[in-house]
Amino acid sequence: MKPNIIYVLCDDLGYGDVQCLNPARGKIPTPNIDRLAGQGMTFTDAHACSSVCTPSRYGILTGRYAWRTRLQSGVLSNYVTPLIAADRLTVPALLKSSGYHTACIGKWHLGFTVDRPVDSADKFTGAPLGARTADGPTTRGFDFFYGFHHARMMKSVFTDDRVTEMVEPVDLLPRLTERAGQYIAERAKTKQPFFLYLALNSPHTPIVPSAQWVGRSQLNHYGDFVMETDWALGQVMEAVAQAGIENNTLLIFTSDNGCSPHADTDGMERQGHFASADFRGYKSDIWDGGHRIPLIVRWPGHVRPGSESDRLTCLTDLMATCADLTGVRVPETAGEDSVSLLPALRGNTEASRRDAVVHHSIDGSFSIRQGRWKLELCPGSGGWGNPGNAAAQRQGLPSVQLYDLATDIGERHNVQAQHAEIVAQLTELLETYIAEGRSTPGASQENDTPIMLTKTSSL
Repeated sequence: MKPNIIYVLCDDLGYGDVQCLNPARGKIPTPNIDRLAGQGMTFTDAHACSSVCTPSRYGILTGRYAWRTRLQSGVLSNYVTPLIAADRLTVPALLKSSGYHTACIGKWHLGFTVDRPVDSADKFTGAPLGARTADGPTTRGFDFFYGFHHARMMKSVFTDDRVTEMVEPVDLLPRLTERAGQYIAERAKTKQPFFLYLALNSPHTPIVPSAQWVGRSQLNHYGDFVMETDWALGQVMEAVAQAGIENNTLLIFTSDNGCSPHADTDGMERQGHFASADFRGYKSDIWDGGHRIPLIVRWPGHVRPGSESDRLTCLTDLMATCADLTGVRVPETAGEDSVSLLPALRGNTEASRRDAVVHHSIDGSFSIRQGRWKLELCPGSGGWGNPGNAAAQRQGLPSVQLYDLATDIGERHNVQAQHAEIVAQLTELLETYIAEGRSTPGASQENDTPIMLTKTSSL
């Protein structure tokens, strides 16, 4: 029997925001996430495809690095042409071919257009009631969509292809959670397996915990919002249990990038909470705090409870995992950067290992990680962290950074001068991944645009 698949994607939840991943330097209670970890497998070396939102979501749903597309830096804004090409295979489309019903509930942020002007008077309002899209999520593999485009247009809630509700930001997380529970209950009554991509709006800005959560963390509103996010996961877990499908549901919990400095990370650190745990940087940065994220997978009877994996993992790996799970072959033109996690989930630590992961920062700076070594082709953070690339250049810092994560997990000691051969090897590997249009075995593919290996930045 094919398992149901539920993918819970948080928005800007840091690795260190999860209590069980950061017991020494984390101050926010996350009992439901911790409980999920006790019931499944925690990946301790998992990474988003980028240190910001849109490219990470592209990678999740396509199994391909977003820097192969027109989006070479930053994120999408407004209602724009979809980043996912109409003819590109997506995870939901792959699963539909194997008999799944597919749903996207929550944040999209991968582009779609609307037929009516947006409201520019309110920064959180997008399209008006009744506005329609002809190229939304239901044209990219999903049977059902209930959600919004991105955080600056979150009041306009779409059902499938039109705006059906106007919701205040503070009410959005409870509404998405409620709708997810309804969907799980509805689909459990059928004999058809389902894929639910639940992309939460939290704990991203606007940081708006519900009234009953305000003050609960004794840290700040961000801590409260993380606790409400934990509650939302608990509601999903309860819905699965109530529907009687727990033993046949693969539940994945993760985040699209690291915690944002807009959460007042400096203030939280002064209170003893480090949202990136022991890693350097935050959202937007090339350092691990920008893209190393929680990844927990529960699948009763298949994944050993309370287990951990230090396997190098990327969120692009969902497509190959789903293909492996369902026996569907991924064509050469899809999933170019996706490696199956299924062997690891079943306890085989050696099979289907990923050789390397490519990282990308908000300004388009590249990094590549292989084993203990991490090469960064920029002098600074590549993002909002200090020093940014421009500031690092003014300080006379080397143009590249190389870190030995086996001895320097905090990326504090740049050893590029001592290991020129490693710099050369990793640069060549990255150039190969770019030239071949893929980082996995298979026929070479075309990138959508020429790729610049090094970038200039004003950050």
